[in-house]
Amino acid sequence: MKRFILATLLAAGLAGTAQADDTQLRAAIAGSHRSAANVARDAYRHPYETLSFFGIKPSMTVVELLPEGGWYTEILAPYLRQDGKLIGGGLISKTMLESNPAVYDKVVRGGFNPPKAIYNFAAPNSVDMVLTFRNVHNFVELGDDKVKDMFKAIYTSLKPGGVLGVTDHRLPESMPQDAKASSGYIHESYVIKMAESAGFKLAGKSEINANPKDNADHKGGVWALPPTFANRDEDRAKYQAIGESDRMTLKFVKPTM
Repeated sequence: MKRFILATLLAAGLAGTAQADDTQLRAAIAGSHRSAANVARDAYRHPYETLSFFGIKPSMTVVELLPEGGWYTEILAPYLRQDGKLIGGGLISKTMLESNPAVYDKVVRGGFNPPKAIYNFAAPNSVDMVLTFRNVHNFVELGDDKVKDMFKAIYTSLKPGGVLGVTDHRLPESMPQDAKASSGYIHESYVIKMAESAGFKLAGKSEINANPKDNADHKGGVWALPPTFANRDEDRAKYQAIGESDRMTLKFVKPTM
C-alpha cells in the first residue's frame, strides 16, 4: 500500500521520497478516547494512510466538513489540538464535543449548509486543508450549480497551496449516475469535474479506500452495506462479506498562482 501511495505522489510530481512516519497521528488514532465501534471501522477507513496521503500536519488549520457523528473528529481533534486548529463545518455532535473537554475543547464550530448557501466556516485564504468524507454525494440532487458553489466556497477558504481531501462512495464509470445520486455512489470523474470547475488542480488519487468486492449495485444502495445494513437481515451475510463501500480518495490543491 505504501508503494502505491508513493507512486501516486510521484506521478503527480509532488514528492520524491516517502512521507516520514507521523507518530502524533498514530497516537491520535490509538487514543483511548475513541469509541470501540469507531476503532472497529479503521480496517475499512484507513485513517492513517488516508490523512497521510492528504499531507496533514499537526500545525495546520483544518476544516472537516459535516463531521456529524465525529468519526474523523475523534482523530483530528487531539492531533491538531496543541499546534493546529480544527474547524467543524456544519453539523457536529455537541454531545461528543462536551463529553471530553481534554480532547475537544478547542474544536471551533463553523457554518456549512450548501442548500442554503451558508459557507461561513472560515475566512478567505485562512485554511491549510479542507476534508470531506463521504459527503459530496449528498449534494448532487441540488444540481451542478450548487455543487460548484460548494467547491468554490471551499476553494475561497483555502490558502494558496492549500489542500482539499475528498473520499466518497465510487460508482463505476460504466454505470449511470442519476441526477440525485440516489444510490449514494457517484462517479470519480464527476467529483474531479466539479472541483476543477472551482479552480482546483487534481494533485493525486489513491486506492487506499478501494474495495474490489463492492460492485455498487445493491438493493437500497450503499446503505445496504455495513455499518448501516439498510436491508436488515436480508442478505446480511453477503453484505458483511463485502464490507464497506468502494471509495475514491482524491487530493486537490489550490494553485499558488
